[in-house]
Amino acid sequence: MSDQQQPEGKPSIKVAVMASAGASVEWYDFFIYGTAAALVFPKLFFPPDMPLFVAQIAAFSTFAVGFLARPLGGMLFGHYGDVHGRKGALVLAMMVMGLATTAIGLLPTYQSAGILAPLALMLLRFLQGLAVGGQWGGAALLAIESAPGNRQGFYGSFVQVGVPMGVVLANSVFLLASTLIDADNFLVWGWRIGFLLSVTLVGIGLYMHWHVEEPEHAEPVPAVQEAAKPASPLLTVLRKHWGTILLAGGAFIANNVCFYIAITYAIAYGTTTVGLSQEVLLAAVMIGSLVMIPALIGSGALSDRFGRRGIFMAGAILSGIWAFAVFPLIDAGSPVTVTIAVSVALIFVALMYGPQAALFAELFPRHVRYSGASLGYQVGTLAGGGFAPIIATALFAHYGSAMPISFYLAATCAISLVCVMLLGRNTLSR
Repeated sequence: MSDQQQPEGKPSIKVAVMASAGASVEWYDFFIYGTAAALVFPKLFFPPDMPLFVAQIAAFSTFAVGFLARPLGGMLFGHYGDVHGRKGALVLAMMVMGLATTAIGLLPTYQSAGILAPLALMLLRFLQGLAVGGQWGGAALLAIESAPGNRQGFYGSFVQVGVPMGVVLANSVFLLASTLIDADNFLVWGWRIGFLLSVTLVGIGLYMHWHVEEPEHAEPVPAVQEAAKPASPLLTVLRKHWGTILLAGGAFIANNVCFYIAITYAIAYGTTTVGLSQEVLLAAVMIGSLVMIPALIGSGALSDRFGRRGIFMAGAILSGIWAFAVFPLIDAGSPVTVTIAVSVALIFVALMYGPQAALFAELFPRHVRYSGASLGYQVGTLAGGGFAPIIATALFAHYGSAMPISFYLAATCAISLVCVMLLGRNTLSR
């Protein structure tokens, strides 16, 4: 990826660990909103005379706003990161996320502020989406461009660990708070704790600003050379590399769909259709997320040795096959089979997601890499994960069977497989 390879050692590890920590807290902030949207927001931020079902839909609609904002965040922070440096863009995204999430924990409810309460909630969720849309590219490139040339898949996978860690942290904080605080107080103030804790992201961002170095070959170009640079990296990458962006987004669709079906729709399906307890399903998701962490790092390391392309394609094929085992295992009704269903699904997703940071970075020239990688990532998110639970719910409602959902998952895996093949061997050389 880079013609300047840095020696392996503590600086590379430090950058990777800090990027992983920042990504974990950032994703925690993004996911904890979803937990709150399911448990408390319908009761607190919408009119009390509104039917609970309608309020639930309204709360999930504010959740979806974050997905809609992510491509815009990828554009804004990607452009900034290509012009002013990866670290500056990443720190700015972390600050926006930390402050927006903390502010949600301080919001007045509908009872106190009326219609301003849900409007403020939606605005802050939009800011969350902007921030997470810009965070991934900065964290991934900071880790990869600071890594040795032959270990970029391994170091890039540390950033990917942020997603399952965010799931575990968000579920753990809500579970702990709801266990230690009685139901009435939890609804009044206990739910706010998880959001207020996200102020730690501001601290991590400040630490990175002062103690993490910008990769030498990713520093902004001096002013005397500015005239030779494209005026807008964003416009340049959209004009010259739009096909690569679309194929990268297509490659990411299966990853997103399979992941969000495993951690969200599987819970709804297990509780409403199979009759399993919510605790069993949440435990399965948390165990699966923990198992996913070493799988991500291992697949990133394997991609350094055997190539991004082959590991990614193996993940797409195995995920497509496993799609037909997930729901029968959940239907079996055993905590063990449910945990196996979710955990294996997330392991196969890790085969795609682990090498992805390095894979996407290698697709674009250095001066537009932040913009291109971020846009490819967020296009795949919008087309895949943002709508996956809704599509799965509609398919089951129409057919009365989970089999069409399995075909839907397999179809997205086929799309991603084809997109990776079309990206070409020359760009995925490692």
